[in-house]
Amino acid sequence: MNDDIIVAIATSRLEAAISIIRVSGPDCIAFVQKFFTGKILEKPSHTINYGFIIDEGKKIDEVLVNIYRGKRTFTGEEMVEINCHGGVYITSKVLEVCIKNGARMAERGEFSKRAFLNGRIDLSQAEAISDIITAKNSYATDLALKGITGNISNFIETLKEDLIQIITQIEVNIDYPEYDDVEELTASSLLPKSSDLLAKMNEILENSKNIKLIKEGIKTVIIGRPNVGKSSLLNALLDEDKAIVTDIAGTTRDIVEGSISIDGIVLNMIDTAGIRETDDIIESIGVEKSKELVHQADLVLLVIDGSQELSDEDKQLLELTKDATRIIVINKIDQGIKVDLQGVKISAKDNQIGDLVAEIKTMFELGKIIDNNNYILTNARQTMLLQRASQSLNQAVDAMKLSVPTDLIVTDLYECWNNLKEILGEKAKEDLLDELFKRFCIGK
Repeated sequence: MNDDIIVAIATSRLEAAISIIRVSGPDCIAFVQKFFTGKILEKPSHTINYGFIIDEGKKIDEVLVNIYRGKRTFTGEEMVEINCHGGVYITSKVLEVCIKNGARMAERGEFSKRAFLNGRIDLSQAEAISDIITAKNSYATDLALKGITGNISNFIETLKEDLIQIITQIEVNIDYPEYDDVEELTASSLLPKSSDLLAKMNEILENSKNIKLIKEGIKTVIIGRPNVGKSSLLNALLDEDKAIVTDIAGTTRDIVEGSISIDGIVLNMIDTAGIRETDDIIESIGVEKSKELVHQADLVLLVIDGSQELSDEDKQLLELTKDATRIIVINKIDQGIKVDLQGVKISAKDNQIGDLVAEIKTMFELGKIIDNNNYILTNARQTMLLQRASQSLNQAVDAMKLSVPTDLIVTDLYECWNNLKEILGEKAKEDLLDELFKRFCIGK
């Protein structure tokens, strides 16, 4: 319900110079006035006011209070932000005063929820707010900012506009065939517009495939036969001794993990057990886990001992990873190179991994994905709904190619429309008739 006043601490619950307590709801300025000594009832919106928070006549804290009136607020309703001193106790005390006077503790995300319900933002923008809070790198931040500023909304609105032109033309043709100025549509005349719209959708779906890599990082598996330097490479990349490094084959029997950021590219590193034939039951379990991870990885670093000729195990691993996104890493170049194989040459022991880092940056140019594409979906929900919209439109296009009557085709177009609206959190209302009369001067 939006008829009550909610309150929450908007800053970290740690000691700091200031804390901000956010209040939102009907008449919340008058509500705060009950326990604030400054005069804010007649003050204009977007002003800062000095005074004290009081409780039963006692001063609690010296504060600055920001007031926001009308619809020009984040939540689309009256808001107040109390800037108090940032001690944990005093912040909690001011919050307690708000609740004592009748405010309710906000639920998680409730301020953004109210912004959505009051029409200040759509669902894609609300999701972008969450994304920017949890962003792990600059690329994820840039992506979230595009969402907050309406990037996705504008794209979906454009798709809806293209689609509704097709639908309304069909509906006019079906319902008002007596009007001479309405084009007699056929499946073949609708096909170019529908095909162009489908191409737009599929292009964005293709561009959005790497969103998971941008937001969550690249799942990177280090694989190789025992004692080729996998753990040394992991430690060099992480710049710490996370894995045990010895000359004994089979030392790593389980999975060792860690994360590294390379110019904003997050690699979620996994060092696997060396893959070889073994009678050791525990080691063999690790080997099987390693093989499974190859098929789950976004990037495979296949480590080869460059100081030795290729073994049968190396050849098996080259075959195992041939269809994966991989980099062949030729290690131990400090001991001389005997292997005849194209790959990135390093010495993990001596921390000579610059060429490998450069190759990873080239392979995953995530910055270009953000910069070169105006419209990118930011999460699985949006992608799923656009895929459904694309599938419905594709069915309509196929029907058009078969010259199916337009009154049968329109069902798939309606389904496409519903999925597009759902991306923005809009309910699929029966609003197409309004759009139809807006665009055609029928009955004038």
